[in-house]
Amino acid sequence: MPNTVYILNGPNLNLLGKRQPHIYGHTTLADVEKSCSELGEALGVGIRFLQSNHEGQIIDWIHEARETGAGIVINPAAFTHTSVAILDALNTFEGPVIEVHISNVHKRESFRHHSYVSLRADGVIAGCGTEGYLLGLRRVTSLIAGAAA
Repeated sequence: MPNTVYILNGPNLNLLGKRQPHIYGHTTLADVEKSCSELGEALGVGIRFLQSNHEGQIIDWIHEARETGAGIVINPAAFTHTSVAILDALNTFEGPVIEVHISNVHKRESFRHHSYVSLRADGVIAGCGTEGYLLGLRRVTSLIAGAAA
């Protein structure tokens, strides 16, 4: 079984640390990637950390993960609320999926309260800031280990 966790990031997350820091904080996506890589090494899993502003690219990475990934941690950003296509791709993935949101989407605009991705996710982490990625990585790794047992 592959020992790689895909950490997928959707639109505008390339601006993390610069865009709306009052909501998303000052941590950059490069900082998050570094923290996830360090934790992945400690947990004994490889990390494939990716970001795209393009829905089709994210779908392609989910398809790639079907062959080479053990789990997915995904922050679909705005695609959370709009993308049946990402949901359909995630439904083809057999490993665990954890959905992550930096902000508490339930304290924000009502359109952010619905997630297509949650229909597939094995867990959802929201409102924990960028620490949510580390929580998601710990959880997906735990689920992978449980499946291997």
